[in-house]
Amino acid sequence: MRILIVKTSSMGDVVHALPLAADITRAQTDVTIDWLVEESFAAIPAMSRHVAHVHRVALRRWRKHPFNTSVWREVRLAKSALRASRYDLVLDVQGLAKSAWLARWTEAPVAGFDSSTAREGIASHFYQHRFQVPRNLHAIERCRQLGALALGYTLDGAPLFGIEAARASDAASAAVLLVNASRATKLWDEDRWLAVESWLADKNIPSLLFWGTAAEQRRTELLAARMQRATAAPRSTVDSIASTLSSAPVVIGLDTGLSHLAAALGCPTVGIYCDYDPAWVGLVGDASAGNRVASVGSATQAPEVREVIDAVERVMTRNQ
Repeated sequence: MRILIVKTSSMGDVVHALPLAADITRAQTDVTIDWLVEESFAAIPAMSRHVAHVHRVALRRWRKHPFNTSVWREVRLAKSALRASRYDLVLDVQGLAKSAWLARWTEAPVAGFDSSTAREGIASHFYQHRFQVPRNLHAIERCRQLGALALGYTLDGAPLFGIEAARASDAASAAVLLVNASRATKLWDEDRWLAVESWLADKNIPSLLFWGTAAEQRRTELLAARMQRATAAPRSTVDSIASTLSSAPVVIGLDTGLSHLAAALGCPTVGIYCDYDPAWVGLVGDASAGNRVASVGSATQAPEVREVIDAVERVMTRNQ
């Protein structure tokens, strides 16, 4: 049986869908699983031992040049590759009109959320099979339940992400601080970051900070300069960052894709939540690595420094 998982973006959402591939592999004895994803996040499903092939699309880039002949050539090639794969079933776990549209490129039967539980109800009209999965579940469980309903198996046990990255031995002693996020309401006060880094420095643990955009680079470099033993990393690929995360004694990050990736890799990770409920998108670690994650804060209250440090001590102790 050939199955395609459609989860194109964003980074955290792609990470949250990874246990679905592991579930299917455990439930089905003869199955090949492929993935459709935005090109900038393709490295994530490629890390999964359960994913055979990753199809890339570039909707974000294509939308900027809709009349460019090279864009239309890429679209035709993407459609051709998806149809040539002859999938038996497509699982659209994104639940958006754009993901449903992409899923239809395969010309295969598509399963997804029904109109009452899809993120965009109109997406369900593109599906041949529709399933009701409560929206108040954690994002990981929504993906897992959709797969179980569509393929007729029973979910068994905690999530297994099934990914791994090469360990970066040269950064093994540095904690990773993920101080940037996609929107300003997710950010944590810089003075609090300074206090946490100072606590790490007192324990002889240096820190490494990552960034993605030019604006983040400026902010990150200025913040690192105010810290005691911190360094702002150069621009890095997702693969390279994943290697560093795998080697870090602890990862402390905002509600951002890299924090969820660190947890999925089995790293001791603390997530800082300032504007969203962790019950829906809190950090979840790989079951095979033990419970080495913690989420602090809430949709209405950013955590205090002491809360974060206490959580760091807990996850680092579990790692010993």
